[in-house]
Amino acid sequence: MTPVELSRTVLHAVRRAVDGGELDVTVPERAVVTEPGPGGCGDFSTTIALQLARPAGQPPRRVAEILRSHLADADGVRDVVVTGPGFLNISLDDQADVLTALVREIRSRGAEYGHGDALAGEVVALRVPYEVRAEVVADAVVRIVATQGGRATVEHGEPVNLRPVPAPEDPAPLGPDAAQWALLHPAPHDRPRITADHLVQREGNPLFRVRYAHARIRSLSRNAARLGFTAEPGPLHEPTSKVSTSLVSTGHEPTGQESAGHQPTGHQPTAHGDARFGHGAGRPYGGPLGPAADTAPAADVDTGTEAQDVDTGTEAQEAEAQSGGAPRRTPVTTAPPPLQTPLADHPRVLALAATQRAPDRLARHLVTVADAVLPFLPCVLPRGEEKPSAAHRARLALAEAAGTVLAGGLSLLGIDAPEHL
Repeated sequence: MTPVELSRTVLHAVRRAVDGGELDVTVPERAVVTEPGPGGCGDFSTTIALQLARPAGQPPRRVAEILRSHLADADGVRDVVVTGPGFLNISLDDQADVLTALVREIRSRGAEYGHGDALAGEVVALRVPYEVRAEVVADAVVRIVATQGGRATVEHGEPVNLRPVPAPEDPAPLGPDAAQWALLHPAPHDRPRITADHLVQREGNPLFRVRYAHARIRSLSRNAARLGFTAEPGPLHEPTSKVSTSLVSTGHEPTGQESAGHQPTGHQPTAHGDARFGHGAGRPYGGPLGPAADTAPAADVDTGTEAQDVDTGTEAQEAEAQSGGAPRRTPVTTAPPPLQTPLADHPRVLALAATQRAPDRLARHLVTVADAVLPFLPCVLPRGEEKPSAAHRARLALAEAAGTVLAGGLSLLGIDAPEHL
């Protein structure tokens, strides 16, 4: 059961409670499900009971108990627990299936993942001033509204109903992609920064992180094809027996920071000089992030040696085999990666961006997806003499799902999603 399917299940429980006379409310159009917060439990949580308490004229916890009885016997739901003032915490039959189903849904829908009917049949009339930022925001809103079944028109005239804070100067010198991002990423009430920071290829530049993550995922897909395997959704972790073999063969627990034939250095330079990524340090899928696998090796400014590609292409495998290096296993975990939540949240964010005429919401969400996927990428491909497994195929499928979301979001913002960077 995907988060979208669970949302429908929650709404079905509300409808059953209304039909049974237990609640006297209008069934909402959507129910938001998220990961449980502090004090919560289970796989997902929803605040639908708090949302319905006032119109129902009942305490939130009483509403939660009513809905709990209808959710508990739903297909795919293992348990429902009410916590706090009325939070519904839902445990599913098999958490691993949630991520697998989510990846399958993204792969099947492609660029249309997240599209819905929140504005079906509606015509949104946008009236904007003659100003570059207003024009760019309106152009993005037209595309985003279309993803929710609506149609937006743009006019110049009074009264203006879309007036973001104007750009302080002409963004054209930044180039088309950076200019779009500079105008769309800030909230409408914030003054956009028209500076060369948007062109810097470093971790501190959100646009670079988003485009770099997409290019890196495309590189992984190309290298996987060279290694003879493709993406297939499934469990991300290997059987326990394989993990044990890994510890015996290497003599130490893998950290995820080893590149082929090298000990971890604490960071790896990218093909862009100083642009270093340490997102993965100390995380389940750990390891610093290196350059895309099909870029030229960069000179290591600390040691003077050439940095090895952490994506571990065919050349790295051959070098390891010739040197007699011991096979190393990638770190694994049975817990869903942090990437699951932003991917599952994409339809909700896209609907909000459309209904609130706010492309900045989508831009910030793409940064969240990029920051979640970057630490995961070093464990996607096999390392050393390791053979491609079902877990590698599943990790590649998850990475490609994130790439699909990034590419679709950038396209809606009018920004290129690069194959190489």
